[in-house]
Amino acid sequence: MYLNCHTYYSLRYGTFSEVALLELARENEVTRLALTDINNTSAGLNFVRKAQEFGIQPILGIDFRNGTDCCFVGIAKNNEGYQELTAFLSEHLHKHKELPQQAPHFKDAVIIYPFEKVLLNDQHHFLEYEYIGISITDLRRLPFSRVVEYKDKLVVLQPVTFRNKRDFNAHRLLRAIDNNVLLSKLEKEEEATMDDRMFPIRNLAAAFSEYHFILQNTEHLMKECSIHFDFSKNRKPQNLQTYLESKEADEKLLEELCQQGLPYRYPLVDDRIHERLNKELQLIKEKEFVSYFLINWDIVSEARKRGFFYVGRGSGANSIVAYLLRITDVDPIELDLYFERFINLYRTNPPDFDIDFSWKDRGEMTQYIFDRFQHVALLGTYVTFKSRGIIRELGKVFGLPKAEIDFLCNGHYVSSQLDEMSLLVLKYGNLIKDMPNYLSIHAGGILISEKPLHYFSATHLPPKGFATTQFDMVIAEDVGLYKFDILGQRGLAKIKEAIQILALNQPEEYKTIDIHDIKKFKEDPHINSMIRSAQCMGCFYVESPAMRMLLKKLEVDTYLGLVAASSIIRPGVSQSGMMREYILRHRNKGRAQEKGHPVMLNIMPETYGVMVYQEDVIKVAHYFAGLTLGEADVLRRGMSGKYRSREEFQKVKDKFTENCKKKGYEDSLISEIWHQVASFAG
Repeated sequence: MYLNCHTYYSLRYGTFSEVALLELARENEVTRLALTDINNTSAGLNFVRKAQEFGIQPILGIDFRNGTDCCFVGIAKNNEGYQELTAFLSEHLHKHKELPQQAPHFKDAVIIYPFEKVLLNDQHHFLEYEYIGISITDLRRLPFSRVVEYKDKLVVLQPVTFRNKRDFNAHRLLRAIDNNVLLSKLEKEEEATMDDRMFPIRNLAAAFSEYHFILQNTEHLMKECSIHFDFSKNRKPQNLQTYLESKEADEKLLEELCQQGLPYRYPLVDDRIHERLNKELQLIKEKEFVSYFLINWDIVSEARKRGFFYVGRGSGANSIVAYLLRITDVDPIELDLYFERFINLYRTNPPDFDIDFSWKDRGEMTQYIFDRFQHVALLGTYVTFKSRGIIRELGKVFGLPKAEIDFLCNGHYVSSQLDEMSLLVLKYGNLIKDMPNYLSIHAGGILISEKPLHYFSATHLPPKGFATTQFDMVIAEDVGLYKFDILGQRGLAKIKEAIQILALNQPEEYKTIDIHDIKKFKEDPHINSMIRSAQCMGCFYVESPAMRMLLKKLEVDTYLGLVAASSIIRPGVSQSGMMREYILRHRNKGRAQEKGHPVMLNIMPETYGVMVYQEDVIKVAHYFAGLTLGEADVLRRGMSGKYRSREEFQKVKDKFTENCKKKGYEDSLISEIWHQVASFAG
């Protein structure tokens, strides 16, 4: 019976999450529920995903408003109707246009005009898909208005914005923050009424007892609405399905490109290379990631045509296919990179490709992607209210002097000595903290989908001019949308400038340089000598004092040594003591046999049994702790902060410990190994 529910994604208006809304509905015995955030669709996908757990039929819509003035509420009858609503909202968000008082025609969505709006706009004619919404508050005036004559058009439109008085107070504070005014100066038109809350379903029915036809109309409308997104583990990716006209053509092209890349990458092709290539191609086809690889190939190929330098990295760098397509310059055969980090049968998401471009070229490449493919958007992310930030905002709203606000932000206070106003700031600061504040852009994520992205979400248009989704990476992956990472790296601009200077000053030398011929650089004795003596100033990532000191300690003079050094310098590994242990084992090979566990030495002989690389998390979890490859990958991604839920991660962590105990490992050893695994967090 609730067709107008808000979450805190009604930015600086709503007061709780979509999951809290579902909990509230279950408490009030509500079985059907429409989420209609104000000019926002961020919570929609997760609302649908979680609704089944609460035994609730989800309905999606949008509360279309100019400021706090509700023009109408759109309710999607199905997925196509939701797409109509999100596309309409996106058009107005992109152009910063005011929403009209009269809704356009929607084929698969219905429109509900609030009772007050109908009276104010003197509306008399309603089309088949248009209704009039009546809240509990409106019931007092309904018998005395002409609207009561439209019996077939009246439905329940009871807004839900808060759960209790505390939420209402938080709502008023959010509205004051949004308007940048003192709470005492906040206009009544800028806030909701205390009645905008959910009542038990029997109480709602009792309130409308004299108007059974309104309840019947509402029930009939809600029964017509059905929304579905596939969140199952066996769902198909929602990314662009084919690069060419068919999957068969895509597979043929991928095989041809790999064959073309073999002579460039490997002058001598042995059985090991063929076996690895065939294994990867088979799994890429089986997991339906062919178009994903071809799109990445398209992007880097265009970059080379334009003379742009780039670096491909991420778990996809473990792939020989990526190496042959020149997406990356990392040879997985030479480095013996772990195939299962790149892809395995248990992994539902495609491998990560982080492609770095010069900060000068990144915008142009992003524009190319938007022009090249039909359904493209940047991935959104939310900036939330943080502890100190919300204290400052609330301090201003309550009218506290700057000195008092600074004092509260510093945190050096005794609560019992604070005045009432300061205590209110802290109380509501804790409530509002971590609520979304505004929509931002993911560092480099781009979505290229098979369906229009408005099928999943509305988009907004940041100053750069690229459409951006209203949901983040986690829910995107849940529904089967996997991002392409196009990132900016300032050092790449310096390479281009250095090459240009070389072309000007030494044109003959310039002709012989291929910046992607990594093997030549790795074998250059002069480069190796400079690294060994830590003459690395001006070299990205290895020029810091700590890194140069480490290179000297390890006497690094090979590419593999440089890779290991650049990995163990990471804060987690170095702070866990494993960097020191690696150095000691490197300088005294006998120490590895003395201190290292046989299983660890067998898994990671090249690093003396010390976990150095992120893929070592998978190796140790699988071979040492006996987790499946799928569970091991959950652990690896969890250490990077990439997990859907802490509960899922905790289950895998607990199983890690349980399996180790079953294998007979001592508690001290389990603790030590987990300490190494945990060093990869963040």
